[in-house]
Order: sequence, then structure tokens, then C-alpha cells
Amino acid sequence: MNCASFALFFAAALAIAAVPGPGILYVAARTLAGGRVAGMAATFGTALGGMIHVVAGGIGVSALLLASAQLFTAVKFAGAFYLIWIGLQSFRSASSPKERPESTPDARRAFRDGIFVEALNPKTAAFFLAFIPQFIDPSSTHPGAQFVLLGSISVMLNSLADVIVVAMASTVRSNLTQRPGLLRRLHQGSGLFMMGLGVSLTLARRPAAS
Repeated sequence: MNCASFALFFAAALAIAAVPGPGILYVAARTLAGGRVAGMAATFGTALGGMIHVVAGGIGVSALLLASAQLFTAVKFAGAFYLIWIGLQSFRSASSPKERPESTPDARRAFRDGIFVEALNPKTAAFFLAFIPQFIDPSSTHPGAQFVLLGSISVMLNSLADVIVVAMASTVRSNLTQRPGLLRRLHQGSGLFMMGLGVSLTLARRPAAS
């Protein structure tokens, strides 16, 4: 890949990273519900989940996922139900009268959930397979390695955007610590929002075969 092509890819990936998507919205909801530590853990989790898609795309597994309507549907609903479940757990935990402090178990849970939420989102696989090949040199002897490299850069940019969102959301949450009632409603709203993301994922359609 020449410098001009890479610059075009980087600019496009940066622009895409700045656009709020399901990953950013999930990280924001997790931060509002659990604080900065949970938000950062969720960021690392979604990054790892994104890398799973990158590696899968590089070795051809993602193409098989999108080619099979049954497999696409199974992964889609698994991801959707998982999002709905963690959203429900977040909503229910917010009903406790005392807001729990940020803790290591919560961070571990946010990290684990971030991995599953991103890895079980077939729309992420569809995005990488539609976006990255446009910038791969067809004459290269290792197109899979190019795919993984460009995909890793895209994941890194997405993660940087997530970190900014975590900082903003944690600031909002910190300003509400003296208002426990409002903070509890914010926590509940974050849970409802994650459930909404899960419902929206059930509506995702498999890309038409070209």
C-alpha cells in the first residue's frame, strides 16, 4: 500500500471512529452505569472483541459467517440477547438504595461483557469486510496480513474514540454523585439503553450477496 492509499484509509477510518455507533454507545452506557473504571474495562473488552473480527476476517471466517443466513442469525440473536441481559442486570442493580462504588469485579464484568457484545455483533464483521478490502493491494502476496494490519488500526482508532467518551461520561456521572436519586435514574436509563441496543441488533439484516 502506498502512502496516498494509507492516508486515505486512515482519514476514512478516523472519520468512521468519530461517528457514534453501537460500540461507543455501549461504552457510554457502561460508564454512566458503573463509572470510569467500568467504562475503560468495557473499552478494552470491545477492542478485543473487534480484534476477533479482524483476525476472523483475515483468515476468511467472517466471510463464512456472512455467507450463511443461519449462522448470521444465530450469532445476531446471541449478541442481542446478551446485550438485553446485561442491560436488564444493570437496570435491576440500579434499584438498590445505595450506589455501589467502582470495584474490580465490576470492571472484570464490563471487560468480559465488552468482548462478547462486540464479538457477537455480526454487523461488525460486515463492516470490516466491506470497508477494509477497498484499501488492500490486490497484487500483494499476503492480503490477509494487510487486512489484519488495517483492521487493527481501525480498532485502535475506535478505542481512542471510546476513551474520549469514557472521560466525558464519567465526568457527567461524577457531577451527579451528590444527587443519588438522579444518579440511580441515570443508571436505570443506561440499562434500558443497553436493552434497546440489543433489540436493535435483532433487526440487523445480513448483507446481500454481491
